Order: sequence, then structure tokens, then C-alpha cells
Amino acid sequence: MSIFSRMADIINANLNSLLDKAEDPEKMVRLIIQEMEDELVRERSSLARMLAEKKDLQRQIERHRERVEEWQGKAELALTKQREDLARAALLEKKKQSELLTALEQECTMVEESMAKLTDAISRLEAKLGDARARQQAMQLRQQSAQSRINVQERVRRSENSEAIDKFNRMERKIDELEARADLYSESKGLEQEFAELEVDDTISKELERLKAKMNNTKEQ
Repeated sequence: MSIFSRMADIINANLNSLLDKAEDPEKMVRLIIQEMEDELVRERSSLARMLAEKKDLQRQIERHRERVEEWQGKAELALTKQREDLARAALLEKKKQSELLTALEQECTMVEESMAKLTDAISRLEAKLGDARARQQAMQLRQQSAQSRINVQERVRRSENSEAIDKFNRMERKIDELEARADLYSESKGLEQEFAELEVDDTISKELERLKAKMNNTKEQ
């Protein structure tokens, strides 16, 4: 029947296959669950309508059974009164009522069969819905766990990178300090050397003047 076509598509759908093809599995699960819930609402409404139809058919069946018995009684009464014509007419009405009764009983049987199929389909859809909800909850927990791990790793990475940069900066500062000290030491040593050379030159110059004066004195004698 047409009322089962959409439910069959949902019930027979392979949830794992749908999730494998989905770019956003969590969103896909939400859509599947929403579709299942909407379908359950529609088919439960259909089941309720079928139940109401069945009850109406049962009431009609009961009335026509009473009519069949009624015309049977009238036919028997007519015969007791020697009214075979009336008995024949009553039996004819009984036949009509019996045919209507048979048609109503057949229709009621079809409705009951449809209700049984729909009830079974709803049960299977409810099971699928329960599985989808369980998967949704598991996926949410897994996503939260994965996101927490990612956040921790990012914090650790940022911390490690920051620490490494700080160490690198400290090493650069130490090297700068060493270079500065070396430059200062080099400059300081150069000045001392120059002054030392000046002192030596002055000493030699004085010694040379004394030597010249001594030699001049010797010549004059």
C-alpha cells in the first residue's frame, strides 16, 4: 500500500552508509532523527484513523447482521401466515443485507491487515529511532571528548612554543651581553695599551735627553 512506501525507505535505510557519505555526521543524524519523528507522527495518525474506521465498520457489520436476522425472521413469519410472496421478498432483502455484510467484513479484514502492517512498521521505525538517538548521544560524547583533547593539545603546543621562544630570547640576550662585554673589554684594553705606549715613549725620550746631555758635557771637557 502507498502509506507504507515512505516508511519502508526510512526503515530500510542503512544508517552507517548515510553517515559515511555525510560531510557533517552529527547534522545528518539530527536530520534523520527529525525525519523519523515526523514520519512516526504521520503514521501514528494514520493508525488512529484506521482504528476509527475499523470501529465504524464493526458498527455497520453489527447493524447489517441484525438486519439479516430481522429479514430471516420476517421470511419465517410470512411462511407461517401462508404468505410465500412476502417470504420470498424478505429472503431477497436478506440476501442484499448478507451481500453488504460480506463486503463490510472483507473491508474490515483489509483494514485490520493494514493496521497490523502499519503497527509492525511503526515498531521497526521506533527501534531505528532509538538506535539513531543512541548513536547521536554517542557521537556527541565522542565529539566533546575529541574537542577536549584538541583544546588540551593546542594549549600544550602554545605553552611549549611560548617556552621555547622565551628560552630562545634569553639565549639571544645572553649572547648580546657576552658580545657587549667582549667589545668593552677590547676597547678598554686598547686604551690601556695606548697609555702604556705613551708612558714608555716618554721614559725613553727622557732617557735620551739625559744621554745627550751627558755626551755634550763630555765633549766640552
